[in-house]
Amino acid sequence: MEENFTEMVSKKNFELSEESQGFLKEIAKWAYFLSILGFVMMGLMVVLALFIGTIFSKLTSMSGTMNPMMGVGTGFFSAIYLLIALLYFFPIYYLFQFSSKIKIAFRDDDNEQLNASFKYLKSHYKFIGIMALIFACFYGFIIFMGLIVGIFSAF
Repeated sequence: MEENFTEMVSKKNFELSEESQGFLKEIAKWAYFLSILGFVMMGLMVVLALFIGTIFSKLTSMSGTMNPMMGVGTGFFSAIYLLIALLYFFPIYYLFQFSSKIKIAFRDDDNEQLNASFKYLKSHYKFIGIMALIFACFYGFIIFMGLIVGIFSAF
């Protein structure tokens, strides 16, 4: 009985081939690149959120007419851009941590860092999946409400 348990435990451990390690190293490089690019784009979103009022007022003064979007207020657009930047931060952060920790894991041959990197990758995909589900439900609700309004407007 004890031998079967030992065999079962030892079967759970597996090694990555050189080819798989090469794939993971390349994935880490691309994940690092994409995370840095994401941080830059997020920074640009924050800067745009801070200056959206100035941009709208300049556009209004250039056109000479009142922009219909000015009635909503620039604070609303700033808040939306900041909210999007905040939501964008978490998957980028998880991707950055994944790439950083997997590089350390291969450099130091550290299994704990490898586990931590996969934990961040799991968190990245979990966050993206939840956000995709929320947006799919939101779009479904919008389509459903559009159908309801369309049906009632026909009568």
